[in-house]
Amino acid sequence: MKKLLATVLLSAVAFVGCKSTTEKEDFTEKIELAHQKQRFLSKEAIQFNIKLEFGGKERLNAKMTVLTNSTKGVLEFKNKSKIIFDQDKVFYSAAIPNEESVRFDAFTWEYFFLFPFKLSDPGTKWNPYENIESDNNDYTTQKLTFESGTGDAPDDWYVVYAKKSDNLIEKAAYIVTVKGNKEEAEKNPHAIQYLEYTDVDGVPIATKWLFWEWKNGEGLTKKIGKATLSDIQFVSVDNDTFRPDAGFKTK
Repeated sequence: MKKLLATVLLSAVAFVGCKSTTEKEDFTEKIELAHQKQRFLSKEAIQFNIKLEFGGKERLNAKMTVLTNSTKGVLEFKNKSKIIFDQDKVFYSAAIPNEESVRFDAFTWEYFFLFPFKLSDPGTKWNPYENIESDNNDYTTQKLTFESGTGDAPDDWYVVYAKKSDNLIEKAAYIVTVKGNKEEAEKNPHAIQYLEYTDVDGVPIATKWLFWEWKNGEGLTKKIGKATLSDIQFVSVDNDTFRPDAGFKTK
């Protein structure tokens, strides 16, 4: 009898674990299908202009070109200065607008742009999330964490909201730990809202981002910034696209 009970319990645990895994895979697969991930990855690179504002002040205004596999990218500013990243290496012109945030700017904005296509990257871990916000019926929601050693900030996490109507990502709450620790970051979580999707060669791309303060159980609270993306196009690149000049610094 004890052996039978143990077998039943183990079977139940296995079933729950299998169901949980299936739900996680189903969540990411639906989003990736909606965002046309395979079509996106079939292209070499994508380019767009990005203008960021926080607190009513311009934070960044540049042209970004990034490989669709996210391994290389370049931010070009109006004064012709550049930030280039190649894997985890960052190179930059001495004349860039904000030298202190070079590494942050190199990786953060391209990650937000590429986010819908990176949900199943190596090191990603998906967890159940109980959404108790007033509009919870409009979304499927899960929490993304990362395995130790993943990227510059493996302690970051995201709460991802996909619209049930079309499985496109509309919101992603997050913490940023690259400049501090997890405990401090969790005192001030933020969220990005993806809006005004447009079709770019068969791939839906959000052309407007809103940044918010975010609170567990309430969701978006206070708007703190915005971004507009324009002239979005898939492009081809060559050996010089991501080549730093001789005088570039590294960080």
